[in-house]
Amino acid sequence: MRKILLLSEIFPPQHGGSGRWFWEIYSRLPANRVEFGAGHYPGASEFDRSQTHRIHRLPLSSPSWGLRSLVGLRFYLNNLWRLIRLTRRIGVEEIHCGRCLPEGVIAWLLKNITGRPYSCYVHGEDVETAATSRELSWMVQRVLNNSERLICNSHNSAALLRENWGVDADRIAVMHPGVDVDRFSSTQIRPQPPGWAGKNVILTVGRLQKRKGHDMLISALPELSHSHPDVHYCIVGDGKEKAELARLAQDLGVAERVEFRDAIDDETMIACYQHCALFALPNRTVGRDIEGFGIVLLEAQACGKAVLAGDSGGTRETMVPDETGVIVDCTAPEPLAAALSRLLADPERLARMGEAGVSQALRFHWPNLARDAERLFSKSAEVKQSSD
Repeated sequence: MRKILLLSEIFPPQHGGSGRWFWEIYSRLPANRVEFGAGHYPGASEFDRSQTHRIHRLPLSSPSWGLRSLVGLRFYLNNLWRLIRLTRRIGVEEIHCGRCLPEGVIAWLLKNITGRPYSCYVHGEDVETAATSRELSWMVQRVLNNSERLICNSHNSAALLRENWGVDADRIAVMHPGVDVDRFSSTQIRPQPPGWAGKNVILTVGRLQKRKGHDMLISALPELSHSHPDVHYCIVGDGKEKAELARLAQDLGVAERVEFRDAIDDETMIACYQHCALFALPNRTVGRDIEGFGIVLLEAQACGKAVLAGDSGGTRETMVPDETGVIVDCTAPEPLAAALSRLLADPERLARMGEAGVSQALRFHWPNLARDAERLFSKSAEVKQSSD
């Protein structure tokens, strides 16, 4: 395996599904073959000292990702210069980019100067939202065209590359995110979250964005509460939609049924998974913004919970539809309310789905995925050496 620098703005201790994915996979690869170039965040120094792999913190955040703005151009040139020096100093042979923007653009510029190859992760929503800007679309296309390999989080994301961006299938690899089934589990039950006793709790975990569908589930609560007067909706996460969601719950008269929790530690989150009645990610496509995969659906299944997801993006790849959960049209509240009502009315079905979900989650256990990743990266290195 060539020596890799994983370049990602989103990285622990910062919360985020992609950052957790990268850390869980690459921290299990040989420390002498992998180093990290990660974004600056509070608490990073303490986190870095606890790791066996070397982590180099870089200023990877910028208010502008375009090359035509002075701010964006300065951001890319400054990081390009830092990366030239860093890769030479530590002997990096290949860059792995967390996203096309901005990390992929930095690696593309670096390749033009040094010839150093790069691979780039694609999450689905990243390339689709970039397509709404002519400038960002042009930049993403350059990154995709010059990447040695494109690693997609789902087959749905891979299809987007082939159909919308003209990428040849032989340069695409699908590598799903995963879950730590030793931590997220249906055993070693944590204490019930305060205020949940006697309630039928529907749980959603994720950043408060329109595509996540929190608004649709809140809108479903008035109808759902008629058949299930004990229903309670807990939203774990933060984001720009929070104030609007709170207003919606107030306007619909269900504010007392909606609980907002900001980003919480894993132990508290696991307790929420373990004690909810079911987990819902009522995602939908908003413009070109989609849910690429859905790690939270794996975490819920690992905790023995039935799951519900929207019929959009790559979420169905996390589950076995009708066995571990259900796929629902979440573009309107009515079908969502009907599906939730049927599930909550059938505790035995929820229990069967939860049991099946534990087995499903085992397929995505991080150590297994890390071994698959090492084989993929080593195979690519062998192909490169034989072509040279």
